[in-house]
Amino acid sequence: MKRVCVFCGAQPGHDEGHARLADALGTAIAKRGLGLVYGGGKVGLMGVVADAAIRGGAEVIGVIPEALMERELGHGEVTDLRVVPSMHVRKAMMNDLSDGFIVLPGGIGTLEEAVEIQSWSQLGIHRKGLVFLDTHGYWAPYFALLERMEGEGFIRPQHAGLALQARRPEQALDMLASWEPPKVTRWMTQTEA
Repeated sequence: MKRVCVFCGAQPGHDEGHARLADALGTAIAKRGLGLVYGGGKVGLMGVVADAAIRGGAEVIGVIPEALMERELGHGEVTDLRVVPSMHVRKAMMNDLSDGFIVLPGGIGTLEEAVEIQSWSQLGIHRKGLVFLDTHGYWAPYFALLERMEGEGFIRPQHAGLALQARRPEQALDMLASWEPPKVTRWMTQTEA
């Protein structure tokens, strides 16, 4: 594993613990000699995780769509800031540049990025780990929803298990380093179609 992609909010959130967690994650990434790939902004949790990784000497690659360059204030101190034409290009590039994904607290955009990465894993588009990191149960409702989807027969247990949970940055990084993807299975048999 060379680079970790972090999805997180362009806002800091009300709980100061989220910013402390983002700072600790950026620091842990740098301490392990890993690079950070993230959304390219210098505000909110994005800015916190990037600043911590920069302070630690990590390679930091930001990927930001043109439309968000002004709104999210592209980070001028990253190793490489890539301005792309759309969100679709952003997500594809972040996937291509990364060896695993960590999700910090965030809003709809953060959730959408994480769910798409989980969906891509389910479909066999990539074979990289995905870890939701939080210390205050922020992502607990998402995992409850995955359990409901599984219980209702919309996803299989191995697909629900594509999203992992961690409480500490080091734990999240360990999970990514040891990630073994499940065997990709068919959605339906011919008789179910």
